[in-house]
Amino acid sequence: MTPERYERITATLNKRQPDLTVITDEVYKPHNLAAIARTCDAVGIPQIHCVWPRDKYRLRSASTAGSSEWIDVKTHPDIKTGIRHLQDQGIKVAAAHFSERAIDYRDFDYTQPVAIMMGTEKEGISEIASNMANEHIIIPMQGMVQSFNVSVAAAIILNEAQTQRDKAGMYNERRLPETWYQKLLFEWCQPKIARMCREVKLPYPELKEDGELVSPQDFSELYNALRSSMKIAKATQK
Repeated sequence: MTPERYERITATLNKRQPDLTVITDEVYKPHNLAAIARTCDAVGIPQIHCVWPRDKYRLRSASTAGSSEWIDVKTHPDIKTGIRHLQDQGIKVAAAHFSERAIDYRDFDYTQPVAIMMGTEKEGISEIASNMANEHIIIPMQGMVQSFNVSVAAAIILNEAQTQRDKAGMYNERRLPETWYQKLLFEWCQPKIARMCREVKLPYPELKEDGELVSPQDFSELYNALRSSMKIAKATQK
């Protein structure tokens, strides 16, 4: 961990926006999901929400350009559950959806807690999602084809959100809650150790101010002991 790397990690975390997110309503094409994730990372979104039409959602792919390492993905079994999860936290859901009540996306206030909802590539958002959304927003277009690619539309809307939040000074101070901040700091500084901790259900060890472990030897001994115990427990169950 170089000083420059640690400084970049902390500077990025200090700009993360915990109350700005995206929820996708069965957007299924990997390249579109990857492009949305890249944009989310670029505007400081730490977590996105997905309703995945298949068994398991995975963001890992070459098209994410590394953004999958910096974006947490929370999946929901259906769009109704996903929207309720957000709204129960006081987050408004603004659906990119053409309707009679839709407003110009630039007229929406993105400085409030908000989730931008993007629909599937062909049908857009579902009827239940449309009804549950707090607001509908549209991107005015002048061409013959009255739609953008879903990832392009997300990028346009999120750029406006970033602009409004930047003008409001929302990137000037740390906004992540302390527990969330410390969790991400450890996982970004020590991704391998974080995976090892999750493997044996071990709390993350303490970090020094430079992002390195305070006591790597103590961690190694504890990890090896727990891993050995898990192997013994599995062997006795057979």
